[in-house]
Amino acid sequence: MASVDLTSIPLLDKKHSGVPSDYLEQAKGSKARLYSNKTLPASVPRDEEVPVLPPDVTREIFDAAIAELKRKLGEENVELNDKPLVDGWYLEHPNTHDAFHVVPQSDLVSSATVYPGSTDEVVQIVRWANDYLIPIYPISMGRNLGYGGAAPRVRGSVVVDLGRRMNKVLKIDGSNATCMVEPGVSYFKLHEEVQKTGYDLWVDVPDVAGGSVLGNAIDRGVGYTPYGDHFTNHCGLEVVLPSGEVLRTGMGALPGKDGADNPSWQAFQNPYGPTPDGIFSQSNFGIVTKMGMWLMPATGHQSYMITFPRDDDFEQIIEIIRPLALNRILGNIPQLRSVIQELAVTGKPKSFFYDGKDPMPREVVRSHAKNMPCGDISWAFYGTVYGNKETRDMQLEIIKREFGKVAGARFILPEEMPPEHYIHSRVNVCSGTPELRELDWLNWQPNAAHLFFAPITPTRGEDARVIHEIVSRLHKKWGFDNFSTLCIAGREMHWIANIVYDRADEDSKRRAVGLMREMIEEAAKNGFGEYRTHLLFADQVARTYGWNNQALMRFNETIKDALDPNGILAPGRAGIWPRRFRGKGWEILEEDEWRNSSLPKVDGSSK
Repeated sequence: MASVDLTSIPLLDKKHSGVPSDYLEQAKGSKARLYSNKTLPASVPRDEEVPVLPPDVTREIFDAAIAELKRKLGEENVELNDKPLVDGWYLEHPNTHDAFHVVPQSDLVSSATVYPGSTDEVVQIVRWANDYLIPIYPISMGRNLGYGGAAPRVRGSVVVDLGRRMNKVLKIDGSNATCMVEPGVSYFKLHEEVQKTGYDLWVDVPDVAGGSVLGNAIDRGVGYTPYGDHFTNHCGLEVVLPSGEVLRTGMGALPGKDGADNPSWQAFQNPYGPTPDGIFSQSNFGIVTKMGMWLMPATGHQSYMITFPRDDDFEQIIEIIRPLALNRILGNIPQLRSVIQELAVTGKPKSFFYDGKDPMPREVVRSHAKNMPCGDISWAFYGTVYGNKETRDMQLEIIKREFGKVAGARFILPEEMPPEHYIHSRVNVCSGTPELRELDWLNWQPNAAHLFFAPITPTRGEDARVIHEIVSRLHKKWGFDNFSTLCIAGREMHWIANIVYDRADEDSKRRAVGLMREMIEEAAKNGFGEYRTHLLFADQVARTYGWNNQALMRFNETIKDALDPNGILAPGRAGIWPRRFRGKGWEILEEDEWRNSSLPKVDGSSK
């Protein structure tokens, strides 16, 4: 067992990335469980000259550039990445590399990190990058774990960590239920600041609340209240373009009286003329330094769980969900989860349930599930309804009646489950209260890390069945347990298949990459694409959106070349390469050799 320092967990009143003090014991428990299953050393020696250099930049030029950056922003706000690489864990994560490295740890590393304290300082950094042709990679907090974390796609880029010094809640408008935040504001922090105002408002939170509100929305992440589509509920951006010019979107483009912000900036999303906000989500077209967000007025709520006994209930469940979602009987963005997650979210490792290295056999899952509060089930549906009691009761009666058409379905309220059951975490998340509980399934494997495969399907049984069969078959082929969660927004579902692998095991990482690539390929052949992905798979996923001879990518490249002619801003993000890098071997596609990574080419086998 690795030693674990439970005194190092940062607190929110001391550090922007910390947890509120009343979450400290929960955080300690999560960290202790993860470290109890860890065999990796805290760090390993780096066997190359450090810091690594940006492409086409000599050591002499790099040293001169860093010296100038320190003069501009202060010595304390520029750090070289010349120390051992430490993976840490969710609340003590690196901003130097991918903590969940699926390639060798030193492959996706920065050369340095810079910490701006204002939009003006971001402008200075962008202009500096243009002067020296050094690629920069902005992060809000670097907690996009499962998708690459803080790692830059181009090795040797300078990470622009916006969170450390730009972490203020700039405004909370209680009467209009809006706020404005900087990149370093976590869901924990925004929730705390809203609570201090006394306004009866909720913050829509994702499963784990330590990430950036701005960063999650810009990456089109989701939560679980009626405000769960975070980018849809943003309102107004301030953006530093790759030229260093500052842009405000929406009503913010119209100056307010006497130099003040336009009072409608967080109230209405669109300006006159084209609305550009979308091009700054999942892109490398600008650095967002401020964002408006809509908050949800607090309301009555009732969470529940429905369990289903058979694997083959799957299509019927989806067909029942669709009309309920379309008619807004389902008040939130609910989840449908496979039963194996009921085991994993207890925080116990796989070895507690099964000593084999292969995927856990269905009969073994069943033997353990029957002794848990959920019982011997195949699927668990977690939902919440909102409004006054009369409205909630009416919705619940319809929900019970419709799901009751599935033989053996069981409707469960939170008070019917023991205090340690996962349902109580869903109650918090679905009523605007931050949580950490979702971290516990990471303990499934030693040195656990994960990749998300995240395609979109219509909320339709026959379509969902296609993805279900692809995911199930390929997980079995490549030797992984199938952790599938379906987040149902209405007409569509985010299908989140979570590959949990051992980052100390090269074969485990190789198989995880093989599984990802094959799922991406097969899903695309059937007309289903990912809504976001890990940075190593960005080129492959971007190519799947290839209608009309890659018209979308050609459009994105046109915008990139116009806005960023020097190619300095996050080259390769979302598969968008500037002219300077394009066609020069930086893309990583399944059929390519691994020219820019030491990761071996996947040969299509699971052995």
